[in-house]
Amino acid sequence: MSPSGGPQPLSLMFLLGMGLASENINCPSRCSCQYLEVNCTGQQLQEFPVTIPLDTRQLILATNKISYLPAVELSFLADLVYLDCRENLLGDDLDFTFIGVAKLVYLDLSFNNLTQVTFSTFSQLISLVVLKMSDNPNLVAIEKDAFANNTWLRYLDVSRTGLLFLDTSTVRDLPNLRFLGLSDNLWHCNCSFLDFTAWMTKSNVHFPDAKNITCYMPEGLRGLKVPAVEAQLRFNCLTQLHKQDYIFLCLIGFCIFSAGTVAAWLAGICAVIYEVHTAKGKDDEEEDT
Repeated sequence: MSPSGGPQPLSLMFLLGMGLASENINCPSRCSCQYLEVNCTGQQLQEFPVTIPLDTRQLILATNKISYLPAVELSFLADLVYLDCRENLLGDDLDFTFIGVAKLVYLDLSFNNLTQVTFSTFSQLISLVVLKMSDNPNLVAIEKDAFANNTWLRYLDVSRTGLLFLDTSTVRDLPNLRFLGLSDNLWHCNCSFLDFTAWMTKSNVHFPDAKNITCYMPEGLRGLKVPAVEAQLRFNCLTQLHKQDYIFLCLIGFCIFSAGTVAAWLAGICAVIYEVHTAKGKDDEEEDT
């Protein structure tokens, strides 16, 4: 005992060491753990790490070779609010992967191999505020109701992906959206894209790197900025008729002409029958008299 009645310095150091050891006893191999945080950045991990403390709030798995996120293991981390999975090999089907982490606020899936986003991908993330999916070159489809449950979403980045089209309702119906990354995609600026360009010009959403949000198709609009192409699309889509429009009009005209001809023919037959019937009636009356 020390003169003050407290433990000896050596004993105090031993107790502190035991405390630190107890904090790190569940830390995954090759990862570093601090209070409520697990960081496994750049450890060449090929699988989701095990023995993650259940009270973890922040999990960083960036710059590894993980190709699969197990839904069951993730669901054990019910208090997780921050998940960084950038620069991995995640792809194919992520549906129902995040079903057990409803408190998640930040999710980074950039620089992966995502292929599609459906309603089931993020439907359970009702608290999600930041979603990064940039630099996924194989991401070619986002369903129009993919973010229907993510009403708190404020930051969304789908830059440098394989997207050709994005339905307007997918982002228009997000009441808190303030940041939308769309640059360096191969946007097809056809008539179906007109509503989206109109929404961009009227929206209060910020579009970073706007100079690189350009049309890729059709060739006549290639390189033009997407918001600025709205007027050209209105002219092309609302004032000009295409080949299929002319075919449709010809068919309608032919149907109307045919219907008129048949109606006139039937009217003529009816008139002849009426005249014949009337004349026969008169003849019968004259014979009776």
